[in-house]
Amino acid sequence: MSSTKKPRIAIVGAGLGGTTAGILLQQAGYPVDLYEQAPSLQRIGAGIHLHANLMRVMIAIGVADRMYGIGISPQNWYSREWDTGRVLWEPSMREWEREYGVAHLVMHRGDMQAVLTEALAARSLHFNKRLVGLDEKSGAMRLAFADGTSAEADVVIGADGVNSKIREILLGPEDPTYTGFVAYRAIYPAALLGNYRVAADTTKWWSDERHPAKEDRHFIVYYLTKARDEIYFVTGSPDPNWKGGTSPVPCGIDEMLACYEGFHDEVQRVIKACPKVSKWPLLEREPLPLWSRGRIVMLGDACHPMKPHMGQGAGMAIEDAAVLVRALQGFDDPAEAFERYRAARIARTSRVQQVSHDNTWMHHPHDVSWVFGYDAMTVPLQ
Repeated sequence: MSSTKKPRIAIVGAGLGGTTAGILLQQAGYPVDLYEQAPSLQRIGAGIHLHANLMRVMIAIGVADRMYGIGISPQNWYSREWDTGRVLWEPSMREWEREYGVAHLVMHRGDMQAVLTEALAARSLHFNKRLVGLDEKSGAMRLAFADGTSAEADVVIGADGVNSKIREILLGPEDPTYTGFVAYRAIYPAALLGNYRVAADTTKWWSDERHPAKEDRHFIVYYLTKARDEIYFVTGSPDPNWKGGTSPVPCGIDEMLACYEGFHDEVQRVIKACPKVSKWPLLEREPLPLWSRGRIVMLGDACHPMKPHMGQGAGMAIEDAAVLVRALQGFDDPAEAFERYRAARIARTSRVQQVSHDNTWMHHPHDVSWVFGYDAMTVPLQ
């Protein structure tokens, strides 16, 4: 939107994608308010891998150096056979950095969220704002919240995740699809492992067809901090008995040990050292028929939720944010801006959804350039 007077923009959801969009829009001179249903920011969640495609956006908004000071740039990455520990692939982190021009980074999502939030304009982030209604009134979009308050904007961006209220308003209520798999997750001090150290900064353990009862699961473990004093694991594990719902539940360590019986000693040690673990349903949606209507548009999991098996779910939201902001800057008509945005993103996000679903990413040596070489700050909007 190139006109002198910038439209007021409301972003529903202040996760990584929504906050990135907010920063970029504010830097471009737009009046922006973000509405988050949580009561405050908490250092909860999971780890995140920030490959070159995402770090280019972080560099553009000026927060990369701060993040590099907190997280870890892995020295090594192993894909390993589940029981023998045989290395299936060991990509070179230094070669990736040379080829793509940006160092890979791993950090806690909560730490990343805190850095991004600090880059927002003062008083532009509002907590305890659960959206319950959205309609157009007197030429403006009116947002109604559960606490009885309301707000107005000219453009509304739905960055409110897999259970998006914006998506429901645009397309009607529809539950996401449970994939039949859950993710066991835990973060804990690496000191709980005693003198034991995991073999690599990041490892993904892959099961295979040699043991049919175990061939449908994997286990990922990595450090979250530069000091390597915090460790995280996440899995893809079958669970045909999930009782429904989209929220995580506590899980017993014994259940995990049974699921990963026979896996390598490193996996056993990491599980046994864990003080507590949660179990998260892995949810998907088919690619949506539309991402926008009128002055409303969606990004990230609101329009393309996916399994976490490529480590690119938040990445797609961040890329979406960068491309969407560029489209809004380039076209006066919101509908045209949203059309250009979706056209630039739909093939890529659909491909990442599919590869994430198939869980083949980085199992063996293959081309990663189509992911890491992408630059959301320069990709054509034609």
